[in-house]
Amino acid sequence: MTTQEVTQLLNKLPALRQEISKIIVGQQEVLDEVLITLLAGGHGLLEGVPGLAKTLLVRTLASAVDLPFRRIQFTPDLMPTDILGTEVLEEDHTTGKRFFQFNEGPIFASIVLADEINRTPPKTQAALLEAMQEFEVTYAGKTYPLPRPFFLLATQNPIEQSGTYPLPEAQLDRFLLYIKIKYPTELEEISVLKSTTGGKREAVQPILSGDEILALQSLVREVSISDELVAYAARIVRATRPAESSVPFVQEFVRWGAGPRAGQALILTAKARALLQGRFAVTLPDLQTMAYPVLRHRVLVNFTAEADHITTDKVVEELLKGVELPREVLR
Repeated sequence: MTTQEVTQLLNKLPALRQEISKIIVGQQEVLDEVLITLLAGGHGLLEGVPGLAKTLLVRTLASAVDLPFRRIQFTPDLMPTDILGTEVLEEDHTTGKRFFQFNEGPIFASIVLADEINRTPPKTQAALLEAMQEFEVTYAGKTYPLPRPFFLLATQNPIEQSGTYPLPEAQLDRFLLYIKIKYPTELEEISVLKSTTGGKREAVQPILSGDEILALQSLVREVSISDELVAYAARIVRATRPAESSVPFVQEFVRWGAGPRAGQALILTAKARALLQGRFAVTLPDLQTMAYPVLRHRVLVNFTAEADHITTDKVVEELLKGVELPREVLR
């Protein structure tokens, strides 16, 4: 890829953000994290109370890229075959022979919205594990590849709301980022009310193609990161584990720390953040900013922390204070 082609590709990222912002008011941090997830080639879990435009955000993103999009509404009676697909008995009218034909489910799309994923039991949630990790589906002993790029965004309401099932840790770990959507500011909420109660509605135009997204995902991996920052990322992840951590806050309030996949996610999303900002080198703020959405679903706090209302975000905050900074920063 030539320098001119790279420049043209990177220039489309601000245009993509602007196109999505036609519909989504504010929430710039959330939008950046969703785009970082897409650029890094992973999957995102969005959490927020009802009415914060989680589904609208994913639909708008799907409209702004030229890729097949499917939405799966998760309900308590949803079955794994409703997601993956199923075999149907067919008959060849010329020979009279019968055979099983696999009918693809809604998971066979480039952008998939798993809407309210925590409203279905763990058995159905687990149907996504292979698709999210291996980008393929196995049914009746046969493996079917998913289209590339494949990008799954799941939404969920907070666990304390009625009728929800907590996602298992293995399922949570498959999500690259855990993105929390907060209430809008007063000015943003006024803007939302104006834009959604009138007769005019903005049209979203596709900005990126599938091939361009794949090219950007390859470009993300070419972003440079110093050995000292890699070591710093490893120290952050290792410090989440109480048995290895030198951070007293972790020793007191963390039950279980993050695994090596968290370090991979931290570096990869830091690279994606740098590229999103037009840089080809990771900086310390990239790693520190991405530590929150990378670790908040990979660190398990203990009962003491729950009793004191200490969240994983607070754990990450204390981690960043307690972990030794890279020497290149201290010089």
